[in-house]
Amino acid sequence: MNSTTPSRGRRRAPSRMERAAGRAAALQKPRVILALLLLLGLTSVMLLDGYLRSEIGDDARVRDGAAYDKVPRKILDGGPLLTFAGGTARTRSLPGKTVALTFDDGPTPTWTPRILKVLEDNDVEATFFVVGSMVSRYPDVVKDLVDQGNEVGIHTFTHVDLSYQGAGRLQRELEQTQLALAGAAGVTTTLFRAPYSSEIAAVDNYSWPVYKEIGDLGYTSVFVDTDSDDWKKPGVSKIVRWATPKKNEGAVVLMHDAGGDRSETVAALDTYIKKMKAKGYSFTTVSGAMAKLDGSGSGVAVGSGSADTGTRAVNVARSGQREAGGAILYEGKALIWAVAVAEWIVPLLSSFLFVVGVAVLGRFAMMLVLARRHHRQRNRRRGKGGRFSWGPTVTRPVTVIVPAYNEKECIANTLDSLARSTHPIEIIVVDDGSTDGTSAIAESLGMPNVRVIRQRNAGKPAALNNGVRHASHDIVVMMDGDTVFEPDAVHQLVQPFADPEVGAVAGNAKVGNRDTLIGAWQHIEYVMGFNLDRRMYDLLRCMPTIPGAIGAFRRDAVLEVGGMSEDTLAEDTDITIALHRAGRRVVYQEHARAWTEAPASLRQLWSQRYRWSYGTMQALWKHRTSLTDKGPSGRFGRVGMPLVVLFQIVTPLFAPLIDVFTVYSMIFVDFRLSLLAWLAVLVVQLVCAAYAFHLDREKYRYLAMLPLQQLAYRQMMYLVLIHSSVTALTGGRLRWQKLKRTGEVGNPAGMG
Repeated sequence: MNSTTPSRGRRRAPSRMERAAGRAAALQKPRVILALLLLLGLTSVMLLDGYLRSEIGDDARVRDGAAYDKVPRKILDGGPLLTFAGGTARTRSLPGKTVALTFDDGPTPTWTPRILKVLEDNDVEATFFVVGSMVSRYPDVVKDLVDQGNEVGIHTFTHVDLSYQGAGRLQRELEQTQLALAGAAGVTTTLFRAPYSSEIAAVDNYSWPVYKEIGDLGYTSVFVDTDSDDWKKPGVSKIVRWATPKKNEGAVVLMHDAGGDRSETVAALDTYIKKMKAKGYSFTTVSGAMAKLDGSGSGVAVGSGSADTGTRAVNVARSGQREAGGAILYEGKALIWAVAVAEWIVPLLSSFLFVVGVAVLGRFAMMLVLARRHHRQRNRRRGKGGRFSWGPTVTRPVTVIVPAYNEKECIANTLDSLARSTHPIEIIVVDDGSTDGTSAIAESLGMPNVRVIRQRNAGKPAALNNGVRHASHDIVVMMDGDTVFEPDAVHQLVQPFADPEVGAVAGNAKVGNRDTLIGAWQHIEYVMGFNLDRRMYDLLRCMPTIPGAIGAFRRDAVLEVGGMSEDTLAEDTDITIALHRAGRRVVYQEHARAWTEAPASLRQLWSQRYRWSYGTMQALWKHRTSLTDKGPSGRFGRVGMPLVVLFQIVTPLFAPLIDVFTVYSMIFVDFRLSLLAWLAVLVVQLVCAAYAFHLDREKYRYLAMLPLQQLAYRQMMYLVLIHSSVTALTGGRLRWQKLKRTGEVGNPAGMG
């Protein structure tokens, strides 16, 4: 057996590149998961915040006018305190000249502390029936309330009419409020007041089963004898009068510490307490009143048949408030912490996204204005049939460098397009260690102006630098091995070099395989990017990237900045910034068109854009000192770099949040208004895209894909950028990855 032939049944050992690719893939998976977890975490925070603000799960229905014939008459005629024990319902009333002040719907950071101050000044304690969502948002207020000696009761978590809710929702409303109380003040309670309840006579056939279920869980339901109706804001005197019991009776009195402006309540409270004390009344909490009643044995009991042995009996202590401990205490603290995070993050993001939205719309407006100016400037006529001129026509030969790694499907088409060039060129194909016969195909074409240089696989920057070293001419054109040029592309591309200030020129790269859905999406992106973005950057003299598919450079300028750097994965962005910093002008030549093969699958697209976005971050970080430089370097640092960071990293990075907020608003807030806002932004993007297509004389039919692009393609690009950002923050490194090509982009004459 020949020693070079592998043994039967033995697997070929993976190559160095295959092993490196495997390691890179293994490292990227955790970062993808982390990026997705960040999005999931943000979505969870938004949902929590929406739930706290009753945007999610809100049920504004309030039952009114229902029958009450199934409610025992003695209950309807009973007192405001309703308990259940062993299947027996019992109501009780407060002793004479006793007032239990109760406050609903809080706490709030504005009115509750002011009410507490009045209570403290008058040495009075009260019972606050709190809404769980408010407790979780303002835990410090609840802690102060309890520390002052007041007690708390449950007013549900979201303030819904429980007669419309099922058993599961009822259970959650109680448990979540208990968690909030445990986390905020370290207590739980057995006191309950249903939202929209008042006197016990208002209990109806729908709410009665709810109260029975709540009673079986060990809660005392608290109604009112006297309602101040302070929510109507009738004035201080009326609040005091309406809250005063008749005939020296005891009363549970209702006021509010939330729900709007409660300044009248605060003003009336001091007057009311002093008035009632002068009449000989004493003040107590609900639990304090129940303790007095337990001592006297008063109350009305209504039997409802034999007690169910499985029914939980009520156990009313001398206080309805108990110290929380164990799991509920730590779960409650976790809830308070989560709400604090949501309360901090969501408003901050909302404000930030508003700024981002304004910046994006401002960018669209700026792009349209500057793109129009650029187009008019570069296409204005000079003389008969003349076009904008950079100076004397450049006719001298140039060198075209084609880096190639396993380009057997494309290299023939690439070289064939260059053979049709109207400008004299020298072609250097740098074979970067191909294993598929790329160099042999290039040589077999027999083109006299083609040189093939072979090197060991070292990457695209090394291949380009090798080509620059072997170039015979002072202008070098760089292109990809999967790209084809239009016949006059090179001639158009090199004309700006008539201006001695110009050091590099970006051409107009176009998607050749645009007839697929993914290709059409990329086509829209390319046209907008080249015809709006690059025109804007050109006029501002801060072009960030010369595309690898078509770009031209002065050879001495490339050598001056050290050639194509291998420090980053975006060597095209890296050298473009380096040229700016060296004082070279970089311009855009719209008439130099090249057709490139864009990724044909989502996986390849992800791989390519991941490398691009990560490489751009590397390049910006590498040249960060330009922010403080003087001269041309400082100009790019203080003009170009902020624009790139804002519109190519920050804005797209936060764009998913805009989409998440939009979907959230459509589902939970106002579908119609949210949809109109989304459509308005889409129209703005459509106008910009249509103008870009107009400038490039493209067919408008592809714009029909724009709405779907916003719904699907853009989301993928956002995830790619998030993935890249996570990689950058965690210090990950990527290798240049070769995309699978088909060679379907052929003769450029048939495209358009």
